[in-house]
Parts: sequence; C-alpha cells; structure tokens
Amino acid sequence: MTRLNYHATRFMTSAPTLAACPPDDGREVAFAGRSNAGKSSAINALTQQKALARTSKTPGRTQLINFFSVGEDTGSRLVDLPGYGFAKVPEKVKLEWQRHLADYLQRRASLQGLVLLMDVRHPLSEFDEMMLGWADEQDMPVHILLTKADKLKPGAAKSSLLQVRQRLREWEDLVSVQLFSALKKQGVDEARMRLDTWLAPELVE
Repeated sequence: MTRLNYHATRFMTSAPTLAACPPDDGREVAFAGRSNAGKSSAINALTQQKALARTSKTPGRTQLINFFSVGEDTGSRLVDLPGYGFAKVPEKVKLEWQRHLADYLQRRASLQGLVLLMDVRHPLSEFDEMMLGWADEQDMPVHILLTKADKLKPGAAKSSLLQVRQRLREWEDLVSVQLFSALKKQGVDEARMRLDTWLAPELVE
C-alpha cells in the first residue's frame, strides 16, 4: 500500500542550474531519460494527474530541472530532469545540459534514488549507459522503467525486461527494472512502492 499521497503532488519551481535549485534538504527522487522515453507521461501516471509534467510534441523542449512537492509538508520531492538525445539544439547546449545533469547527480545531498526511463523497444542507449555510470560512481540506487510496454506483445515485453536484467547483472545490487505503461497504467503501483522506499523509508515496513 502506498503511504505517500502522490496525487497531492504539486509543481514547486524550475531551475536552470544546480545553484538555482531549492534548498538541499528533505528527500527527493529524480526522473531521467531520453527525450522520447515517456518521462512526463510516467510522472503524470504516477501522480494521477493529466498535466503535472508537461508532455510536448517536440521532444527535448524541457531544458530545466523541474521540482514537484509530494503531499503536504512531507519534505519529499519528485524531480524531472531535462530530457536528452532527440532535442534539435546545438551540440554546445547539449554539453551544457550534460554538465548540469552531472552536477545535480553528483552533488545533490537530498537525492535518494534515480528513476531511469527507457523505451522498452530501445533500451540501454548511450545516454542510459552514461546515467548508469554516474549513478554507479555515486553509489546511487536506480529503478528502471521500461516504458511503452503496451507497444509490445506481453511475451516480447517480458523478453526485453529479461534482456535488460541480464545486461545489468553486475549492477543488480544497485539497479532494479520493471515494465511500465503510462497509457495502460501498467506497473504504476510497483513504481510507487519503489518511490516510497526512497522518499518515506520510515513508513515502509
């Protein structure tokens, strides 16, 4: 049973850099993924809201770190990191994003875990490997959502899940993986339970 009220999640602020982020206290979980991985849709599904995280027909439009408070005065936050990989922006801008992402992941003390979203049909891209490398350096737990699971037949989706688990066996103490579909609400409860262990460990039996 989910202990935190994710439906009560509200937008707090957007920050272009680590220095502009809210005070580094409480507990937060960050969501990262390629621009077409369905990150905004996943956040909306987890919070049972239609437009908390804005979905865009132009992948990569979100270039800011977006903070959302969970529940009332819980000190818990969800953080939507800039999408990466499909944005039609100059290489210099992409490198700047990369630097800010690295800054956030390596220096944010309140960060308890990373939710990494991958399209179930195209998992473990170069960007995904880079994020896993950063997480490994920081000993940061990662929960992978293989999104758009409804786009594959159940057998094919399960096969993709097993393949990803196999490839990440060396990180199994740090990384967990599940299938997820924002459209069909598949895997929502499982993902919320993972968020609870990071954001409200004192409430999780």
